[in-house]
Amino acid sequence: MPLGKVGRWFGGGTPSKANPKFWTNGKIPWVSPKDMKCDIILDAQDHITPEAVAHSATNLVESGSVLLVVRSGILQHTLPVAVTQRQVALNQDLKAVMPFEGVRSDYLALALKAFEQEILHTCTKTGTTVQSLELPVFLKFEIPVAPEDEQAAIVKEIEKQFTRLDAGVTALKRVQANLKRYRASVLKAACEGRLVPTEHELARKEGRTYETGEQLLARILTERRQKWQGRGKYKEFDSADTSHLPPLPLGWTWASPDKLATFDDNSICAGPFGTIFKARDFRPSGIPIIFLRHVSAGRYLTHKPGFMDVGKWEELFRPYSVFGGELLITKLGEPPGVCAIYPKNVGPAMVTPDVIKLSVNESAVSPRYLMHYFNSENARHFSIGVAFGTTRLRLTIPIFREMPIPLPPLAEQKRIVAEVERRLSVIDELEAVVSANLQRATRLRQSILQQVFSRGVAC
Repeated sequence: MPLGKVGRWFGGGTPSKANPKFWTNGKIPWVSPKDMKCDIILDAQDHITPEAVAHSATNLVESGSVLLVVRSGILQHTLPVAVTQRQVALNQDLKAVMPFEGVRSDYLALALKAFEQEILHTCTKTGTTVQSLELPVFLKFEIPVAPEDEQAAIVKEIEKQFTRLDAGVTALKRVQANLKRYRASVLKAACEGRLVPTEHELARKEGRTYETGEQLLARILTERRQKWQGRGKYKEFDSADTSHLPPLPLGWTWASPDKLATFDDNSICAGPFGTIFKARDFRPSGIPIIFLRHVSAGRYLTHKPGFMDVGKWEELFRPYSVFGGELLITKLGEPPGVCAIYPKNVGPAMVTPDVIKLSVNESAVSPRYLMHYFNSENARHFSIGVAFGTTRLRLTIPIFREMPIPLPPLAEQKRIVAEVERRLSVIDELEAVVSANLQRATRLRQSILQQVFSRGVAC
């Protein structure tokens, strides 16, 4: 049966926002695409008055009507369909159908979802800025309509299968959440000296001495002073107040990015601000530009690349660049301070003003240890506590330079990194399995519908 003949169709509209009588103390749910995120409509985010219905193009539709989005960017991927269980009004981006006698609302909604991709493929207008259904074509689209008692049996069986599937999906999402918590607990334990035996414990058992974190840091700072070739007189680091910080394991000490960076100029910096960073210097190829979107926890991403003119880079932007092995830390985000390592052997790239680069002194600290610390809850709590901004939290360079970092002995750092990455690799494998099964569940849901409604054809 063509969709145009399964019931009575209704359109929608938007009452004037300038008239407060249409919206103030409204009791009628006014359904728009943002409300179409579930199979059953019980209410809406916005409400209007009876006067709004009387003086606009919107319509009231009764309980039991099937609603669907006919105009939205989301129509590129999915066709939102729902059944309303109360009287509602419609936004102009929706249509509603009250099925005629002999057609069940729940059966019709399932049939529309069963032919979702065919409808989007054959009935969607092309060449428009916002996807929309071409209604004359859509209303001719045919679906199989079973006898009413068989419709009821079909709906009952589909709902039984979907209930089982939903239980499986819920269990998988619970596993996902547990894996996320376990990942966080691994990093937290690593940065608190609880993941592997400490160097102090091993040295005591083996009857040997070792270089503590405090001795390591003192040695590095002495070496830095001796090799100083920067501008002006070498400036000693002030003794940091660590009284407000939690106690560390024996053999550890508190450090900071300033003390663990290389001795070079711009070892800690963000990208250029102001007039020298011009969009007109972007190119389809050239020197890669590192934006916030390229820095994920523990991973450097390359999607949606941007490039800088090579000549401009040589002239102005080389000091803001990474060449391989540097840490990239986000200044913005929820939360800021997410860290990845820029890969080696891929050539130079430059950071934007929203990304901090840190060139690490590997004689003092393992870059991978530092990356895992920055991605831990311990570091995130600090970043959130000191970042500022009303709409988006921002981590400044001066604050980042003095960020407290727990520094274990070098040998212990290496053991920590090995154990963290062993455990994270297991988590990654499990997360991949869970994600694959969630995708399978989505396909299985559509497969169940297609098996039931396989005889539908499009005109």
